[in-house]
Amino acid sequence: MNKKTLGNLLLILTAFIWGTAFVGQRTGMEDIGPITFNACRMALAALVIGLLAWCMRKRDAKAQEAFSYDEKSSYNKNTVIGGVCCGAFLTLAALFQQMGIVYTTAGKAGFITAMYILLVPVFNLIVFRAKSRPVIWAAVATGVIGLYLLCVKEGLSLNRGDALVSVCALFFAGHILCCDYFVQRGNPVRISAIQFLTVTVLSTVLALIFEHPGWEQIAAAVIPIIWLGVLSGGIGYTLQIVAQQYTEPAVASLLMSLESVFAVLAGTVFLGERMSGREIIGCAIMFSAIVLVQLPGPAEDQPQV
Repeated sequence: MNKKTLGNLLLILTAFIWGTAFVGQRTGMEDIGPITFNACRMALAALVIGLLAWCMRKRDAKAQEAFSYDEKSSYNKNTVIGGVCCGAFLTLAALFQQMGIVYTTAGKAGFITAMYILLVPVFNLIVFRAKSRPVIWAAVATGVIGLYLLCVKEGLSLNRGDALVSVCALFFAGHILCCDYFVQRGNPVRISAIQFLTVTVLSTVLALIFEHPGWEQIAAAVIPIIWLGVLSGGIGYTLQIVAQQYTEPAVASLLMSLESVFAVLAGTVFLGERMSGREIIGCAIMFSAIVLVQLPGPAEDQPQV
């Protein structure tokens, strides 16, 4: 199996883990505040991946033997900076997602979160001045139509949860671009461990300010915390960072967007959730936009996402 195939398979596994995790996020909110929940699950993820990074320290040191002093310094610097930056984006993305999922269904949250696929090329244009193909903008417009049908109720009002999850998609787009930049310049596993530590620290501070965390609440939500901390957090996000070394960003984005499909299926199977005909049409249009944005065009017009 070549590295490209391995990367694609890892991203499909990541999408499955993330999609089914929406069920755990909803059930976990029955006993604990969203910020406290994120702090706990990310602390567990930091512990798991931190131990993995420590076990791999000799392998990493051996890989750096061929580096010059400047290359080694830059590699380690980018690992730390990358971990902190990715952690900052992930903190905001997870926070808005976790707050939003309290007021919406797991299936809808999964599809709205997948809007990050459409936002990546927009951010790429704004931040890096990278020119995008016309099909990109067609996909963005299509995605907005799908989002409208999925989220906007009578009277042009947005469900509170839908709006919060939409904001989370903005930060997930930033997280993808941040990972894509630093994963080529630092150690992926250490970046992942540092990002989880960053999320834990920031979320703990926010929880102490805005919530009143207690051990009773944490104990009541211990199963969802372990589920999301180890699988969705530790394993899922680390698989993403590792796999993005081997898979081009456009393909990686498409594969990760399968998270939305798995979210709907998991919400139906485990939570008995049902969607209206309007919402189903909105999901279908959004998924079409997600596929459309990944269609290859002339080689000279391919954007560098």
